[in-house]
Amino acid sequence: MEVVVRRLRTANGRWFPEYNQILISDRLRAGHQRLTLAHELGHGHFGHPDDRPKFEQQADRFAASNLICPDELADLYEWCPDEQRIVAELGVTTQLFRAFVLDRAA
Repeated sequence: MEVVVRRLRTANGRWFPEYNQILISDRLRAGHQRLTLAHELGHGHFGHPDDRPKFEQQADRFAASNLICPDELADLYEWCPDEQRIVAELGVTTQLFRAFVLDRAA
């Protein structure tokens, strides 16, 4: 799979199954590019044909499971149970954090 960082007009990133390619916006900071890449890799992993909400949620869960270490999260909960501080320490978005927590609870 090819990953290309370039100027995108509207999206942060996009998976193109017909080209087996992911485009990531060059306007994003490195940390946000990392999150976007993990999300788009989820689309590629599952072969999503479009961006229906259920596919977006599945891509978020995939990204979260690859970016969040359960042991690190457990250590952070002991140190500080505040969600926003944990999210900042992990370097993920609240959306990905919640996807991870929901996926683990299921």
